[in-house]
Amino acid sequence: MNPSSKPLLSRVANAVYWMARYIERAENVARFIGVNQNLMLDLPGGYGDQWQPIVDITGDRALFLERYGAATEDNVIRFLAFDAQYPNSIYSCILAARENARSVRETISSEMWEQVNSLYLLITGESRKPATEALPEFCHRVRMACHLFQGITHVTLSHNEAWHFIRLGTSLERADKTTRLLDVKYFILLPSVSDVGTPYDDIQWAAVLKSVSGLEMYRKRYGRIAPERIVEFLLLDGEFPRAVRFCISRADQSLHGITGTQTGTFSCVSERCMGVVRAELDYAQVDAVLKAGLHEFFDALQTKMNTIDECISGDFFAHQPVQRAAG
Repeated sequence: MNPSSKPLLSRVANAVYWMARYIERAENVARFIGVNQNLMLDLPGGYGDQWQPIVDITGDRALFLERYGAATEDNVIRFLAFDAQYPNSIYSCILAARENARSVRETISSEMWEQVNSLYLLITGESRKPATEALPEFCHRVRMACHLFQGITHVTLSHNEAWHFIRLGTSLERADKTTRLLDVKYFILLPSVSDVGTPYDDIQWAAVLKSVSGLEMYRKRYGRIAPERIVEFLLLDGEFPRAVRFCISRADQSLHGITGTQTGTFSCVSERCMGVVRAELDYAQVDAVLKAGLHEFFDALQTKMNTIDECISGDFFAHQPVQRAAG
């Protein structure tokens, strides 16, 4: 495929790209909610309510405060999981993914369509129940259903342009959420600098790793909990699937798979922007990143990833209204 593809191909590419982003987004939100509930049980009294930070991860703090006010457990769960008016809630993401899948049923496999419908039935059924009823089980079911969709996609869909657009969307969404998670931990989650290095700090850092299902893989690589090593692992690791560098590498591979351009070169703005970010991460060193300022690094990186998303829309989806990445 190239930027001058026919409108039909642009429509299909747009739909499968956003279908993948919405599925990944829903899975990440379910993961954050479930891990945060366990974190609240592990932290001792006096450490305050830790629900506001997971709203901040979404980048939609202002919208939440406008609509709900206090970041209580019930309010945050309702907002992030079941709010039909909030476009990044689990409910809204699954509905949007299903609508995109419905529009390209001739492109995706029947098994993929059936799994999207299973997710839709799960979320619509749960949305009628009290927000905190059986929450851990609900979050687990959403996560497993999203994983199943991704597995089904991998083994039932030809690894052609549509598959590459799906992997491209998934990878960019995953990278974005990992950067936001780390950013919030450094600047919002920790109650006091006096807690650094304490068991409570370790509990929170372990929760960060659990939020990306990375605790076991981190321990195999580094052993003990150390904030700078966690940043290195989740930002620069080239083997862990939710590390930012890994995600950008896979996104770059799929982008070149779509255009047919040789890796290391570019034929469109998207490839050039992606290549710049990939090179930056390939040669980055965690000590230099921390010294220069982690928040500033993540802020710049998120801006670059949003630019990549906009460039992809311009290069490939120009015949459709441009969607925007979260945040």
